[in-house]
Amino acid sequence: MSMFPQRPATWVLASLMLASALVAPVHAQDGGALEGKQVEKSIELGIQYLQRQQDARGEWVEWAGFEGGTIALCTLSLLSAGVPANDPSVTKALESIRRRAKDPKRVYVVSLEVMALCAARNRKDMEQIKSHALWLQNAQSGSGGWGYSSPPSGPGDPSNSQFALLALHEAERFDPRIASRINESTWRKALKYWEDSQNPSGSWGYKQGDGGSGSMTCAGISSVVIASGKISADPAADETQFNCCGNETRNARVDRALVWLGDNYSVTVNPGQGGFLSYYLYGLERAGRLTAQRFLVGKTGKPHDWYRDGAMFLVSKQDQISGNWKGLGDTEAHPNIATSLALLFMGKGRRPVLMSKLKYAAGMPWNQHPEDVANLTAYIEGKWDRELAWQIVDPRTASVDDLLQSPILYMNGRDAFTLPPEAVKRLKGYIEQGGFIFAEACCDGKEFDQSFRKLVDAMFAEAGAPGEAGERRLLPLAPDHAVWRTEEVVPENHRTDLWGVNISCRTSIIYSAKDLSCGWHHASPRRMQKLNAGARIEVDASLAIGHNVVAYATNRELKYKYQNFDIKSEEPNKYPRGELNLALVRHSGGSDAAPEALPNLRRALAKVKNVYVNFNKKDVGLAEEAIFDFPVLFMHGRHNFTLSESERKQLLKYTERGGVLVCDSVCGSESFARAFRREMEAIFGEGKLEKIPVDHPLFTDKYGGSNLKTVTRREPIRVAPDKPLETMPRQVEPQLLGVKLGDRYVVIFSEFDISCAMENHSSPECRGYVHEDALKLGVNAVLYSLYQPGP
Repeated sequence: MSMFPQRPATWVLASLMLASALVAPVHAQDGGALEGKQVEKSIELGIQYLQRQQDARGEWVEWAGFEGGTIALCTLSLLSAGVPANDPSVTKALESIRRRAKDPKRVYVVSLEVMALCAARNRKDMEQIKSHALWLQNAQSGSGGWGYSSPPSGPGDPSNSQFALLALHEAERFDPRIASRINESTWRKALKYWEDSQNPSGSWGYKQGDGGSGSMTCAGISSVVIASGKISADPAADETQFNCCGNETRNARVDRALVWLGDNYSVTVNPGQGGFLSYYLYGLERAGRLTAQRFLVGKTGKPHDWYRDGAMFLVSKQDQISGNWKGLGDTEAHPNIATSLALLFMGKGRRPVLMSKLKYAAGMPWNQHPEDVANLTAYIEGKWDRELAWQIVDPRTASVDDLLQSPILYMNGRDAFTLPPEAVKRLKGYIEQGGFIFAEACCDGKEFDQSFRKLVDAMFAEAGAPGEAGERRLLPLAPDHAVWRTEEVVPENHRTDLWGVNISCRTSIIYSAKDLSCGWHHASPRRMQKLNAGARIEVDASLAIGHNVVAYATNRELKYKYQNFDIKSEEPNKYPRGELNLALVRHSGGSDAAPEALPNLRRALAKVKNVYVNFNKKDVGLAEEAIFDFPVLFMHGRHNFTLSESERKQLLKYTERGGVLVCDSVCGSESFARAFRREMEAIFGEGKLEKIPVDHPLFTDKYGGSNLKTVTRREPIRVAPDKPLETMPRQVEPQLLGVKLGDRYVVIFSEFDISCAMENHSSPECRGYVHEDALKLGVNAVLYSLYQPGP
């Protein structure tokens, strides 16, 4: 037996290796390193530079011959970088744009003005946006392109053409009614213009017959994606009915162009051209985002993380004093233009990823409804008033770290499939570290249904995993499940068959045995106009269910893409002689309600102070002598429980000898909290469990943790059953209770959830701290406990 009769402060040095360096930053694919905070700082410096360059009228120095263009470009950049529309720098700039927009002349200028006004989302600009959109439509050449002005001379210019298409696209997103004013022939002619000018290699050049360049290939990709998404695949087809279960459609032109871009990949030079680097990077952002590519991959198969690599390059090239960027060539040598283009890459490319669609099979359909996730994301953007992104990920090659960069993995299909064992293992690891899987069998996919059920069984079939065989299986969701009213109340007659797998604190896999994505696929403004009333009701219901599932899975708590640079699923144990063992208390009140809480706490400890914790899923009963092997015991639960007299006596002895019990009530369970208070009174006496003062060192960085003067706590609001769920995030002082023996706390207890939040599995109905603050509270509690002297 390895008891510790008392625990002097020197025990810490024998048990831990507290390195002074922070956790190592993520390394880029090409060998560099970048942290999320560097990107955040870089964006802020660029914003401050542009704001300093703005004059009293809200304008910037203009480029001769394109008056109004620089003002609109700078305004669009500020808005894309996160400056609110009511910020004085933006409000003054918008007023200038409104004054200047009365007499449209230049395609570049008009296009940028439309995009800036749309980004500001002010409904009073509706008529101006519509007027500019119609001007652009009339400015299109017979060949489908746009020149510098209206009427165009010649077939058009690809650079002006891509900006015109971007503007028309944003105008339709701003208000679906504008879609009815833009003729489908406009999009058809534009698509033909780009198809006719594509090189056999898949690239585009500035002129037909020119060799490919990175900037023009990016322009071609984004233009083809936008234009093809606006038109019917078959103009003669009847789209009044709700049906889209034909064969999978893919755009071979876009696929070829993406391969060319992957083969010629660079973020330090415009491939095939050299100049206009900032312009190219802005195009690269659009091409990557609009095609939902997390990685660009060429024929060699090497993946390139375009946003991280581009952000790293821009951070390294930014003037750290002024905050600006300068490029080469006439226009980009002007720091206002180069800085705006750089901010557009950094700001638009960082959009939070709402979900990743799984490219789970080769040589068979995995993308039956190509526009499903794009349209659902656009719908949620409108509901949440926030710009979002989605991406495509291959679970057969992606690491757990790659998967964790998306809060939701989505997959659908109609055919049978299998995944290799290593991919199944990674999906399970993703789920256990806070991920969420949303799946559906589309197009009456009975074979897919069988395959997905086998996948779930395979994910949780390991022998000896407590609770998994009986609990981690697909079960029908109850009629009162939160997902039916997380954001929108779905009427019972429009509910589909949803199944779920409960992972500790929430349902972490939701599966629809019926088609939802067909409705999402039809949810673009243009397709909705062609549907009859009954079909539109079905589309609305499918969107409501999708919206609810996404809100349930994320709690609307999304990260910018650069915040995921620091995600690491595992930390290597570099210092095996400095291991700290943690144990979980076994009891009858749901002692294993959040099994991944301690592994995630281990990772958080390693990241904060390089504290390497050996955690081997050790459960102990309080009556066991083994509890004396552990300096800190963790306990959580969600139900009523009672300790035996021997357990009470042993816990008292454990704390008197220097041990500390850290406990929380899962999801803020009142029944568990009442039971815990009762047991503490039975052990230590009435009134011993007291509030820990907010100025106590436990809430500071004294022991190597975080200063926690305020934290974010989620409070569900009780509403009628026929109303959407409401949750109130509140900035509050951290609230912990404790039992003191002498000058030290030997029991630390939270009435609000910490464990589920540490798992990142908290549901909208959960009373407790958000993920980041829960981990900080856990880390602080451990470090405080370890640094306390014995009795």
